[in-house]
Amino acid sequence: MPNPEPTPTHTRIRPFNTRATYPEQNLDNDLCQAVVAGGVVYLRGQIGQDLDTRENVGVGDVTAQAERAMANIDLLLREAGSGLADIVKVVVYLTDIRFREPVYRVVGRWLKGVHPVSTGLVVQALARPEWLVEIDATAVISGEAR
Repeated sequence: MPNPEPTPTHTRIRPFNTRATYPEQNLDNDLCQAVVAGGVVYLRGQIGQDLDTRENVGVGDVTAQAERAMANIDLLLREAGSGLADIVKVVVYLTDIRFREPVYRVVGRWLKGVHPVSTGLVVQALARPEWLVEIDATAVISGEAR
């Protein structure tokens, strides 16, 4: 008798294929915006892009891109049953060191009082040339009412 398929112990939120996100590239990867596993929410790095329309937001404006990335993080965490107050780690990728202060002001306003651990990196480029900042977050599901 064959073994039954194991019951998934995780939930995938907003699955997509990279063909739609990067039509100019020959990619075919099945990904998602968030995975909930073991009471932890793992988010895909968020950029200045509308989650529903895939429209780039704030082209040339790092502050607007950081605002959209944080709004996306807030939305995805709520969809996962978590929230901004449950963030435990943030990683910020910048394409220019001069973007550090404006981006960290945005992140600091969204995460006031949260006190996550944080890593900041300056990278040569992100997946698209118009993206200036990418913010990755990990959170827990605290079980409190949202």
